[in-house]
Amino acid sequence: MALVVFLLLVAAAAWSGSRFQPGEWYAQLQKPAWTPPNWLFPVAWGVLYLMIAIAGWFVWRGGGLSLALVIWTVQLCINAAWSWLFFGRHLMRAALADIILLWLAIIAFIFASWPLSQAAAVLFVPYLLWVSFAALLNWRIVRLNAV
Repeated sequence: MALVVFLLLVAAAAWSGSRFQPGEWYAQLQKPAWTPPNWLFPVAWGVLYLMIAIAGWFVWRGGGLSLALVIWTVQLCINAAWSWLFFGRHLMRAALADIILLWLAIIAFIFASWPLSQAAAVLFVPYLLWVSFAALLNWRIVRLNAV
């Protein structure tokens, strides 16, 4: 039953992010040549969101309400805010600050969860790699479109 709760929490964050689509504004931005095609983002995030939910569940099973679980919750909220900032509000710099905070929260979760569940920590490594790439992409888009 607890796994279902974690899946629902992550689904709520994913749903929130899906409300803000790239659209015409994003299509008109200058982007680096290494920008992935738009179809890749929901595929990657679908896999990552499943891993995020399972990691949260593993930490819950390993330690109940713990610092790691608090960090997990915080990172999920920061994650959900990015699409609203970038695609919804067109605040690329604020989205960059958000994704840097997300990156730090992911690292904090990895360290905090390790004593409770090494599997949870390992599940966050691909997330860290993807968010690192996304942060670099966000930064390049800010630089290419600075006015």
